Amino acid sequence: MALTAKKIEQLRQTPGRYLDGGDLGQGLYLQVTKGGASWLLRYERGTREHRRERWMGLGSLRDFSLKQARERAKQKRQMLADGIDPLEQKKIDKAAQALAAAKAITFEEAARKYFDQHQEKWSNAKHRQQFFNTLKDYAFPKIGRLAVADVDIGEVLKVIEPMWASKTVTANRVRSRIEMVLDWATTRGYRKGDNPARLKYLSLPKIRKAKHHPALPYADVSTFVAALRGRNSIAARALEFTTLTAARTGAVIGATRDEIDFEQQVWTVPPGRTEAKIGVDQPRKIPLCDRAIEILRALPQGNGNRYLFIGNNAGCGLSNTAMGVLMTEMAFASNTPGRLAVPHGLRSTFKDWCNERTNSPHALSEAALWHGVADAVEAAYSRTDWFAKRRRLMNDWARFCSMPKREAGKVVPIRAHKV
Repeated sequence: MALTAKKIEQLRQTPGRYLDGGDLGQGLYLQVTKGGASWLLRYERGTREHRRERWMGLGSLRDFSLKQARERAKQKRQMLADGIDPLEQKKIDKAAQALAAAKAITFEEAARKYFDQHQEKWSNAKHRQQFFNTLKDYAFPKIGRLAVADVDIGEVLKVIEPMWASKTVTANRVRSRIEMVLDWATTRGYRKGDNPARLKYLSLPKIRKAKHHPALPYADVSTFVAALRGRNSIAARALEFTTLTAARTGAVIGATRDEIDFEQQVWTVPPGRTEAKIGVDQPRKIPLCDRAIEILRALPQGNGNRYLFIGNNAGCGLSNTAMGVLMTEMAFASNTPGRLAVPHGLRSTFKDWCNERTNSPHALSEAALWHGVADAVEAAYSRTDWFAKRRRLMNDWARFCSMPKREAGKVVPIRAHKV
């Protein structure tokens, strides 16, 4: 006889298995035990001669009513009619779910794994830190907990669009880093399909051109250097040293005494601070003029402080804003209307001087600026850093920086530097 709600209430007090009518071979049973009541499906598999009894749980009476249990049993009997063993299929489905769970990592987990495996490719510690920090600041709050397999165009746009207009360069860097992480995840089987972070899929406005750093006109450099020499501060000495070497400010404030060969007048910048595309494993040797050496010899030496240009905090070098603050205070106009010159623009000042006041080839002045050779073929055959010629060029630049204003403003012949 078929079960009813009333009969089930009576049976719940007596342990046993009770058939809900139908076929004994493939029937729905209510199983009552001391622990409670649950539904079972009994079915048989095998040949006519070798039938095998199987029991499959369909859930507890507490979770499924009689009507729901009958529907669940019907679905399993339909599978049997199609030649599918529901218990075997359940095992297959469970294994597939376990495999999917093993592959289901979040975007943040994928980004950390990518970073751990690739961080050595960044020669500069600052760039290495920036890669992860930008993802942590902009991407993780919005898509960090999302399964990397579920990151789509809409999710990428949630990260990029809010800052695209105001921080275009940063936004594009974040987009590019998301793209790298998703490519990595695809190759390792964590996701499938095209990469939604590719720029061509996002329909974003064209990126604005990057603004150049306001540069001091080279005709004013001698006045600027004279003004620096009138100031008695570490920032002023660092800024003059930066001017004379056309160096990157990050390399200058991180400079240590053991990098300087005072005898040969050479500064060897380790590869982690060159920020140049000249081979990540190569240090950069910079020729120093007499005045640059004079500046370094006169610097105070802090107790236990390894930096040349000592900062206000114990054991630290000059802050990365000190030279900028000083230059703003000095208020020298740049060649960009309405903007004051900034420290990084001094490299452009040097380049303009090379182009307009010397016969030095482009490759020589680029080497002096620590720039790599852009052309791959040229780079393959260029195995010199033109150190001797760079020393002559930098000595000429130092003389120009020390010229009185009336002489610096004239067209004075500068020695040719042929490569």
